[in-house]
Amino acid sequence: MDLAQRLRRQELVVVTGKGGVGKTTVSLALGSLLAAHGRRVVVLETDPRESLHQLADTAPSGGEIVRAGPRLSIQNVQPRSVLEELVHERVRIAALARRIVASPIFENFAAGAPGLKELAVLVHARRLVHGKRRRGDVVVLDAPATGHGVSLLAAPQLVTEVIGRGPVGEMAQELAALVADPERCAVVIVTLAEEMAVQEAIELIALLRQRVARRPDLILVNGLYPPLPDRPPAPPPGARGAMELWAARRAANERELERLGAAWKGARVELPLVPIERGPALVAALRSLLVGEGA
Repeated sequence: MDLAQRLRRQELVVVTGKGGVGKTTVSLALGSLLAAHGRRVVVLETDPRESLHQLADTAPSGGEIVRAGPRLSIQNVQPRSVLEELVHERVRIAALARRIVASPIFENFAAGAPGLKELAVLVHARRLVHGKRRRGDVVVLDAPATGHGVSLLAAPQLVTEVIGRGPVGEMAQELAALVADPERCAVVIVTLAEEMAVQEAIELIALLRQRVARRPDLILVNGLYPPLPDRPPAPPPGARGAMELWAARRAANERELERLGAAWKGARVELPLVPIERGPALVAALRSLLVGEGA
């Protein structure tokens, strides 16, 4: 499988999975990979705590688009800001637009309307690829974990059913078509070969089918312990426990890989555990490993 060729045709690559599996690092590594293959890439994160800039060794985004390398940018996006921007676009009188976004009615609508925040994230992602302020050829979205990630993908259809008509309804219909099209939108599930993470990945596959009527395009298994040598050397004094732990962790990985394989017959990439501190060097190492996977 040529991973870069598989993903570079997309407009949107949504990366999700259980929290703590390396989802953000993998998102940036995929973005870096696609940028190296000539695509202009924006990697988006929605977590207000911001961590992409630490991985990219850049200044915090603070909502702005920040250059992170050749053809590669990162941005932290907040749904409320996108919704306010949409109001200012539709209401040409600036003073009136400011009054609307400051009103309790707008506050309640923005906070409580089903699917609206998730829709705003997708609206922003699409505008980065299409529209007057186009900034890239493809967006890699570091989506919320598991069920929240599925809710984001299901939001356009939900908003279409609730609102239906008008500017918001039209945007929702366009985004529902994007999410449903595997030629334009790819879904990547990141997991570890551990019991809870694999269980969530299996449940996420089922949720995608039930709520969005599609399959993931790729399961990426991160942080695998390497196999022991056929004839491992005798451990030095005091290191027997470490060797036993290595053997136990690898055995657990293999059990979970087998369980995942029984539930998922599609494309899968396996990445080894990389003993590098979280940061740009780790992103570069993962990108190199993805190239080694045929990317």
